[in-house]
Amino acid sequence: MATVQNAITIEVLAAQPSAVETDLLIQPVFEGEPLPADDSLVVATAGEISRASTSGEFKGKLYDLFFTPIVDSRWKARRIVLAGLGRRSDYSVDRVRRVASAAGLAAKHRRHERVGMIWTDPRDLEHTSQAIVEGLILADFDAAQYKTDEDRPPRLRGLHIILAADAMYDARKTASAAAERGRITGESCNAARALANEPGNTLTPRVFAERAAALASNAGLAIEVLDERQIAELGMGLFIGVSRGSAEPPRLIVLRHSPPGAPTAPVLGLVGKGITFDSGGISIKPADGMERMKDDMAGGAAVLCAMCAISLLNAPIRVVGVVPTTENMPGGRAIKPGDILRGAAGKTVEVVNTDAEGRLILGDGLWYAQRLGATHLVDVATLTGACVVALGKIASGLFGRPTEWVDVVRRAAEHAGDRMWPMPMFEEYRDQLRSDIADFTNTGGRPAGAITAALFLKEFAGSIPWAHLDIAGTAWAEEPQPYMPRGASGVAVRTLIELAWTSNTWPR
Repeated sequence: MATVQNAITIEVLAAQPSAVETDLLIQPVFEGEPLPADDSLVVATAGEISRASTSGEFKGKLYDLFFTPIVDSRWKARRIVLAGLGRRSDYSVDRVRRVASAAGLAAKHRRHERVGMIWTDPRDLEHTSQAIVEGLILADFDAAQYKTDEDRPPRLRGLHIILAADAMYDARKTASAAAERGRITGESCNAARALANEPGNTLTPRVFAERAAALASNAGLAIEVLDERQIAELGMGLFIGVSRGSAEPPRLIVLRHSPPGAPTAPVLGLVGKGITFDSGGISIKPADGMERMKDDMAGGAAVLCAMCAISLLNAPIRVVGVVPTTENMPGGRAIKPGDILRGAAGKTVEVVNTDAEGRLILGDGLWYAQRLGATHLVDVATLTGACVVALGKIASGLFGRPTEWVDVVRRAAEHAGDRMWPMPMFEEYRDQLRSDIADFTNTGGRPAGAITAALFLKEFAGSIPWAHLDIAGTAWAEEPQPYMPRGASGVAVRTLIELAWTSNTWPR
């Protein structure tokens, strides 16, 4: 992922914190518990961390941060930050990830280029080490690439995980391997954020395909890009229909991870919505907030960057990725409400709202992933405002069948730190998609809009296990959080990566 990410040196050390040469030490602390027993930290800060704890200035509440200089010249670090983990009873690995990111963001704004996080608890060291690195790398994301007049903070150059000085070799080896996985995962999330952050005039479908080719080449991932003629020859009438209103031609990005010795089945198929700008088409969106529609390819970016990580990490199963990418514009040749489109699966769709375009291109994408041999499907899309109404900005909607497959995806998301919530798909909702002249309409109206959108996609998922992730509310952070600034979030990348290692739990 080096084409979009700063090169960072990562080390796992078994050492006294005083011996670590870094700009800033991060010391996690649980709420309501005493400071670390090591008196050397108190001495090194001339008692400042004790004073802050005693006075209540620092209580260890979640995301609380207390910075203070290290005055002992024998220490190689010059500053330390106490980072609140909240109550121990609420502990999770995801909290470690988020606290690491919060401390990393604060360090970045203070212009620290090298940080070291102290972690002496030997339990679950593998997952914790990965989470620490992911969090700190996520904090290093730079969204201001088009600013020309701002003194931007420096990028992260060095990262240390500091284990107990007596940590055994095996523990260090485990933590080092996990840290490398955390680096690849974190950089993959940042790559997806960088793509989603690009404006529509710089990331057209053709440029998206070129960027995908560069990322895939760096990751050793096989890629094929189909142009508008090849897309039409496949019979993808839904995809071509959406693209007709734009002067920019569509592209179909196809990615393959086929490691030597991998079994012929299962094959994970990932499909991502790649609308590089969504005006709504003839059913045009309101002007207020339309500039955000540059991120309507966040699902496609998640699939692309997760595929790159899956290749770099050498996941032991076959994975195919499909990203149909186009603009949705109100040109003279654009589809109109009332038009009938025929997809590659042979099903006809009455278009009643041209702003329900993502499900159209995904329908053809799901068909193609099965043609490539997928036995299990996951699609990712900023699909519906209705999902934002239902779940807000906190959780993505999770739909699918059978229940066993949805549970596999949910557990992968929970482990990866992506919040997702299962939603119902009762057959009665499908009545809202009834059409008098086609197989179904492309939208069921406002009631249960996220559910009817998922039921539309289900029509193209065949009979194999399928899950749909609606990330409309989570792909972009409207308000800054302690662990994430405003902007693209990279949601679902970690989930898709994690999923590639769980094939022994998949329903057949």
